[in-house]
Amino acid sequence: MVSRYLHANECRGTAAADGRQLDTFMDTKRIDLVILDIMLPGEDGLSLCRRLRQRSHVPIIMLTAKGQDVDRIVGLEMGADDYLTKPFNPRELLARIKAVLRRGGLAAIAPIDSLVRVLTFHGWKIDRGLRELRNPQGTRIEVTGAEFDLLLALCERPGRILSRDQLIELTQGRAAGAFERSVDILVSRLRRKIEHDPHRPEFIKTIRSGGYVFTPMVDAA
Repeated sequence: MVSRYLHANECRGTAAADGRQLDTFMDTKRIDLVILDIMLPGEDGLSLCRRLRQRSHVPIIMLTAKGQDVDRIVGLEMGADDYLTKPFNPRELLARIKAVLRRGGLAAIAPIDSLVRVLTFHGWKIDRGLRELRNPQGTRIEVTGAEFDLLLALCERPGRILSRDQLIELTQGRAAGAFERSVDILVSRLRRKIEHDPHRPEFIKTIRSGGYVFTPMVDAA
């Protein structure tokens, strides 16, 4: 049932009946996340979680019919990333999957050293301390707080494709009311301020079905 729901929501899921089949899939398929039930035939989910964590950093969400704190704590101590008690709303599971994958994705896109105050690209300067943007002529360019946060997130991770979801997480922390379209609006406003031709951007490139990438080399002053 879980597998069918995930397929219906654009996730490619593979169902494993037990630990042995899971081991086979881990060896033969690309697995981005494991949803692991505690109560399984043969080897239980907690033991599987411990073995998985010894061989892989794949994110793990534990499922169990038990609501006792001890099961949740043991699961997390074994290396699970999240925990959900049955019965559950499948939409909550989908939300937790996205959150766990988002956290994992953000961990892989660590920014330029946060102790560095000024970042530069093509003569432009971003001052993290003063929260200022200056063009190559030294003129201060007025940007809103949201525009500055988005540009800083992009500049801190040059050459890396960032999805709209990741950019929202990096700049707004999934604040109430945040949605993907807001990123597109902010990018459009930034392009009008920093691009020579906003209709043919050279700095902030759109990646079809991917998000955005900041193309210039960024130096830390």
